[in-house]
Amino acid sequence: MTRILVVDDEPQILRALRINLAARHYEVAVAADGSSALRQAADWRPDLIVLDLGLPDIDGVDVIHGLRGWTRVPIVVLSGRAGNEDKVGALDAGADDYVTKPFGIDELLARIRAVSRRTSVQEAEPVAVRLGDRTVDLVGKTVSGGVRLTPTEWHILEILLRNPGKLIPQRYLLTQVWGSKHVKETHYLRQYMAQLRRKLERDPAHPRHLITEPGMGYRYVP
Repeated sequence: MTRILVVDDEPQILRALRINLAARHYEVAVAADGSSALRQAADWRPDLIVLDLGLPDIDGVDVIHGLRGWTRVPIVVLSGRAGNEDKVGALDAGADDYVTKPFGIDELLARIRAVSRRTSVQEAEPVAVRLGDRTVDLVGKTVSGGVRLTPTEWHILEILLRNPGKLIPQRYLLTQVWGSKHVKETHYLRQYMAQLRRKLERDPAHPRHLITEPGMGYRYVP
């Protein structure tokens, strides 16, 4: 079942979209502001986001920038801003499509289906990734040179390697690897990232590929 996160500060729109999407067998979550949207996206991992730009706390374009720092999830903007400048700004920030209010539910559903199809065609999961002197086989779960990784090390490394150049938030990694009850245990990540660097980086004290973004998260740099 496709999971869709709907972000809008108008309760009637949230209710209407929740009912219409659920009736078409989508799993739906809702958020009424940008901060909640970013938290839900990290915790719930939707397959697609429908996003209003005029949110009460964070502008929708800034929410797109925040999401694009770590995820390629499709984003369909649903906004009352009809100007070309607004559309260009949202698309340049990383939105996949733009629907203006007032809107027809059939048109929105068609846009959702179209974006989902395009994304599934475009996404080609990497099979092997070069990391410095090593080649990491993500299918066979092997590293050249006889390097052995623990299951937890593999889980962290795979998330990073499948999102090259993207900032992966600490909260997201902790939730994915250890569960939502451990989102404050950032020392787990420090320990395991140090182990990965010792095994994979040429100079673990000065890593070139497994990078820490202080206070935010981690990034794989090809």
